[in-house]
Amino acid sequence: MGGWGTITGFLRQGHVGAGSASLRLASFGKSIAAFWEKERSRILIAATLGLGVLFLGSVFYLRSAEISGNPQTYLYLEIGGTLISFCYAANALVRFRGTHDRTALILSFGFVLSGIIETVSYFGLNEQIQADHVPMTSVPMGWMVSRTLLGVMLLAAILIERYIPTARQPSRETAGALLVVAIAAYLTSAAFLAAPAAPVARVSHIFSRPWDLLPAGLFLAAAIYYRQRLSANGTKGAASLYDYSLFAVAALNFVCHLAATFSRQLFDGPFFFAEICKTVSYVVMLSGALLDQARLFEQVRSMAVSDPLTGLANYRRLLSVLEAELDRSRRTQRAFSVVLLDMDGLKGINDQFGHLTGSRALVRLGKILRSHSRAIDTAARYGGDEFALVLPEASREIAARVVGRVRERLAAETEPPALSVSAGVAAFPEDGDTPEKLLAAADRNLYRMKNRGTSVQNLARIAACL
Repeated sequence: MGGWGTITGFLRQGHVGAGSASLRLASFGKSIAAFWEKERSRILIAATLGLGVLFLGSVFYLRSAEISGNPQTYLYLEIGGTLISFCYAANALVRFRGTHDRTALILSFGFVLSGIIETVSYFGLNEQIQADHVPMTSVPMGWMVSRTLLGVMLLAAILIERYIPTARQPSRETAGALLVVAIAAYLTSAAFLAAPAAPVARVSHIFSRPWDLLPAGLFLAAAIYYRQRLSANGTKGAASLYDYSLFAVAALNFVCHLAATFSRQLFDGPFFFAEICKTVSYVVMLSGALLDQARLFEQVRSMAVSDPLTGLANYRRLLSVLEAELDRSRRTQRAFSVVLLDMDGLKGINDQFGHLTGSRALVRLGKILRSHSRAIDTAARYGGDEFALVLPEASREIAARVVGRVRERLAAETEPPALSVSAGVAAFPEDGDTPEKLLAAADRNLYRMKNRGTSVQNLARIAACL
């Protein structure tokens, strides 16, 4: 006995110690959160400065070490980036068709056009390199045109979203997006072709390719705009992974062109650093779009089988569950029950308190049904003020007890108006072997109780009547 007392005392001390440890952990988490809220701006500034120093150190190391690649590697990156652009464009068109997201539509055209220009430019550049007709200090014109065009597209997309209202006409929106892309492409190409001199890297300068500061500035402005958009959507709780990917793409392309300004010649270290940043931005864009598309599809699927007011299953989902439960019960030879519940006096609640209060009453009942359901049960809104419960492996008596608990919970609520429900139960197989027969039997029992004024709080009378 002494040994057992020692063991129980040790376990009790361990339990108390574990509780105090969890309290200390929670207190530590709160202190960290408070410190973050107080010092967030300083932490972000320090992190930005640290990343800036790391970036400059990496670029200058690549530049001084004279690390370089070859045209074949550049080709792989260009082709890979173009294919990713095409994949993103296809996804963006699907997104536009479902959500009329003009940002995705404009960027889809921008990414495709940018990728095509860069790839075509590479083949021309490669031919010139093979013929030894181009100096290694030259800056590919296709690079400048395509990158500047993409920066313009990022800015145009958010400006159109902010200042031009949505027409909700896909054909007109598509034509408008094509017009924006065409104008931007023409103006960008004309600006570079009309320049007095072709872009050339200055080996002796710190900023060897100052031409890249133009797209860098465009992408920086886009990153600022998308960060503001992200903050605005975040405060509303509407920020999505796609919003984060837009900001990340703009920031990565800003880093890309900032690195390119230090490139002294084609295919050197900073040049490939910039090219890798660009390709990674394409991957981030496609990944964000695909993940957000999956989220949207999941929302649509959930909305298709859920009641928008109560969040319970809708009639379509109810029938699907009944079919599945019938198949399972036929195999296992076990009974299950279906309960129909009708809210008493909903019309009077609407007339006396208004329809908002009536809707709130339906939500209250839905929450109670959800809280009193097992994980294997299905609570659904049958229609109007009628609800349904599918109770697998539950007899008629168990279903009657569930109804009693629901009524007791409603009676215990203090929120006005007071609510009550009438209920009808049908059990498989005695009341039917199809969803229609079971629901019809439960409906008959429900209205039999309502017409008789039977109190479902008396469980014995419930079981007898149902």
